[in-house]
Amino acid sequence: MKGCRSIRIREFDIRIIIVYFKPNSLGMNWINDTHFCNDLETIPVPHIGTILVTGATGYIGGRLVPELIYRGYHVRVLVRKLSPEQKKQWPGAEIVEADALDLNRLIPALEGIHTAYYLIHSMLMGPKQFEQAESLAAKNFRLASEISGVKRIIYLGGLGDITTRLSTHLRSRMRVADELMKGTRVPVTILRAAVIIGSGSASFEIIDNLVRKMSVIILPVSAKSKCQPISIRDVIKYLVGVLEVNETAGKSFDIGGDKVYDYREMLTVYSKMLNRRILFISSPFGGINLFSYLTSLLTSVPAPIVFCLMKSLKHDVVVQNDTIKNYLKFPNVDYKVALLRAINREEQDKLSTRWSDAYPPAHVLAIKLVEVDQTRLYTNRYSILTQKKSSRLFEAICTIGGKKGWFNSNFLWKARGFIDKLLMGVGTGRGRKTKNTLQINDVIDFWRVEKLDQDQLLLLRAEMKLPGKAWLEFKIDQVSKDNLLTINAYFLPKGFLGHIYWYLFLPFHYYIFYDIIKNLAKDQ
Repeated sequence: MKGCRSIRIREFDIRIIIVYFKPNSLGMNWINDTHFCNDLETIPVPHIGTILVTGATGYIGGRLVPELIYRGYHVRVLVRKLSPEQKKQWPGAEIVEADALDLNRLIPALEGIHTAYYLIHSMLMGPKQFEQAESLAAKNFRLASEISGVKRIIYLGGLGDITTRLSTHLRSRMRVADELMKGTRVPVTILRAAVIIGSGSASFEIIDNLVRKMSVIILPVSAKSKCQPISIRDVIKYLVGVLEVNETAGKSFDIGGDKVYDYREMLTVYSKMLNRRILFISSPFGGINLFSYLTSLLTSVPAPIVFCLMKSLKHDVVVQNDTIKNYLKFPNVDYKVALLRAINREEQDKLSTRWSDAYPPAHVLAIKLVEVDQTRLYTNRYSILTQKKSSRLFEAICTIGGKKGWFNSNFLWKARGFIDKLLMGVGTGRGRKTKNTLQINDVIDFWRVEKLDQDQLLLLRAEMKLPGKAWLEFKIDQVSKDNLLTINAYFLPKGFLGHIYWYLFLPFHYYIFYDIIKNLAKDQ
């Protein structure tokens, strides 16, 4: 193998018809466990018309869309920005582009819709910004639904006692529900849930990280409040079920599991499952902001999400209105079983959606490398010539990050990730969704896949806290009978600090990037 290094500075529409039947009624107990609604007793009603799903790039919406398509519905997915990979992500779905904050663009997107699922939230903006954005988005959605002739809206909100002073997050969830119900033309079904447990959910990953990493957990006094966690499977069943029971239109329901816990008990149950001995200490000192910040450092979930979730700790979030049982009768998944399912999915590497799919806010609107003025970019390149086949090289490239790490550069990578966490960034704890495969918009630690050309190119966009924008490109070019593997680091500085940052970290690039490609090129 030969190595070289160079630095350049500044320089036809197919409609799929699905025939639905209940597998259990035919004795088909062997059917794949992928779909949550196989045992749902309601009957699909695809004849009612097109179903719109907002928030499909998020954790809940990403699991709802396949269930609806599986049950025979024609689904339209609303996204803020169209991208080529969405057709692969939602095969059989119609995809439209609109922003809930722009009423004029929203109206045509809702034309011809019978029922619209409102799963939009702006929590990822952080506690100071999301309330105003959520209220405006809900108002626009209500107005656009009335103008476009939508027949129903289904909204998933949060539990909380409205007679008490709620956290910013829970209060905003209530305001969204109120805003959607202000209209008189479109009946709204409200489902209100607390902590949702499932593989890839932010709540589960916080619990999982704390229990696996900590031997001593200091809890605020507010952790004694009550919570009624619910499995992601049950949430999806309720969302689909109320669509198929017309009598639920215009009504509000609380949904939750069968048991109520305090937050210490939730952690204790999981620690016993993992055979972990943990000492819990209740502390009367320190506000919820401090505990939220410390938790964000210890978990893979970024600070803005942790802050919004943990500020709800001081409130009881339990079911007060269980009349949903009059319409949808199925046994709820026990909290312990929900945890077991989440663990199994994580270990089997079969996460269909994850909280990081929609983080950071508006990542789909982020500037792409192809859109950047190339003359403003700083570039650093490292190349190596190898006889390893391009397919095997690309396969190796697609395994970087996560638990496997970044070869011998792990220490520097983790150090940079820890600094990012201290700055309330994403850090490296996000890992990756799958072990061996990647697709556009997947997360790899503090990177996100921006472009992928099989056996040729992988382009990653940085989502860490930086005084500028950064990209990392892995490229394979054929040179005679060999392959040239290249890493290109691109940086678009923001202000004077951006230029200083580039030159400050430039000496470390050799130890990080050349080490990576050298290990990728090894014929193992």
